Amino acid sequence: MSRGGPVVDGVARAFNAGVSALLSAPGVGPLLRRGTTTITYTGRRSGRTFTTPISFRRRGEDTLVIGVMASNAKNWWRNFQDGGHPVGVRLDDVDRTGHGVASRDDAGRVTVTVTLDPLP
Repeated sequence: MSRGGPVVDGVARAFNAGVSALLSAPGVGPLLRRGTTTITYTGRRSGRTFTTPISFRRRGEDTLVIGVMASNAKNWWRNFQDGGHPVGVRLDDVDRTGHGVASRDDAGRVTVTVTLDPLP
């Protein structure tokens, strides 16, 4: 989880659970899903499966760009370093798979770029 300690981790878990619930809520869910969704990935070291809400921008039909805010305080994006890692994402009410790669620019900003696998 984050590096903020048990209180911050608990608040982050509660916030993430709330956002995840809102994404499937009638009325507000469709509005939120335009730029927010959840990703699912397996931790490289732990082997555990994690699902976390993220904000994204679409780049074409098969690419998502996820900006990681406060990246030094978060660990999840590190799973996508060094060549990337498989990821699941729910878009337009369809579960998709893809490959995410994390990068840090010269200003220290982190993005995870997800290239989606073709739909069957």
